[in-house]
Amino acid sequence: MTIEDEQGLGIGDEYAEGRGSGQGPGYGDDGGGGAGGEGDGYGGGLSGPGERGAGAGILHVFGRQLKRFREWAEIDRAAFGAMTGYSASTIASYEQGRRIPGPKFIDQADELLGARGVLQEMKEEVARAQYPAFFRDAAKLEAEAVELHVYANQAVPGLLQTEEYARAVFTMRRPLLTDETIEERVALRLARHEIFARQPLPTLSFVIEESVLRRPLGGDGVMRGQFEQLLLDGERRNVAIQVMPTRREDHAGLAGPFTLIETREARRIAYVEAYKHSRLYTDRRTVRELEEQYGLLRAQALTPRESLDLIEKLLGET
Repeated sequence: MTIEDEQGLGIGDEYAEGRGSGQGPGYGDDGGGGAGGEGDGYGGGLSGPGERGAGAGILHVFGRQLKRFREWAEIDRAAFGAMTGYSASTIASYEQGRRIPGPKFIDQADELLGARGVLQEMKEEVARAQYPAFFRDAAKLEAEAVELHVYANQAVPGLLQTEEYARAVFTMRRPLLTDETIEERVALRLARHEIFARQPLPTLSFVIEESVLRRPLGGDGVMRGQFEQLLLDGERRNVAIQVMPTRREDHAGLAGPFTLIETREARRIAYVEAYKHSRLYTDRRTVRELEEQYGLLRAQALTPRESLDLIEKLLGET
């Protein structure tokens, strides 16, 4: 995965860490071709030693704090593991910064150990530690975006996925993920939903291929829950969900999925997904081209109201 400036070279600003191609966790299950390895959508374990950098640093800081609070509470690892549903060896790996704890565990630990929010304050940074440096920046961009526009053609966008749908996505991943990795990635994907509660409210829009909604990923039960969630999200005043009909003759998105991001500083960035080699673009010409594509896609798709009506119809048929 690379980030490019106006000359197509790596840029040297805060978004340019970890240049070069590579498999990233997660964005690739956000409805597009994917930079393989938790996702849109973000998810997964640490990358190689050369890519860990600041991500490993925050894990060690968190681990030391976790151990300190546990010892202050005079609870041994085995007992604490039993309280939280983890083995003593897993608690040890968290304390040593060798594994990434999920948001649920962090909340549990903070409450059980009387940390008074100290551990919870590190939750977002810990969640981003799973990504190579470049992907940590991409995750941060999403979390802080004032506008986010997503075109998805393979799966429901990660920000809109239910827990069951996300689990189905990761379960079907090839090569196979371990059960533990699947659960970690699901938890991290769900943590991204915090964007919906952020103030001020960001503007979020999604164009989703009808074929995505008609694919019974995970089975009818999973899809029913996903349709219900889409209907709820689609009623949010800052969210617009549009469906691109399969039988539409005109289609501006045949080049593949992408995400448009506008930051608080009014900087516009485009994220384009492709197998193993996804990119962030900041040069104005490329971003403008994708903005034009997205505008056409929205014009060609069903209106938000028509889209919710279709989703409600699909729910009734499931």
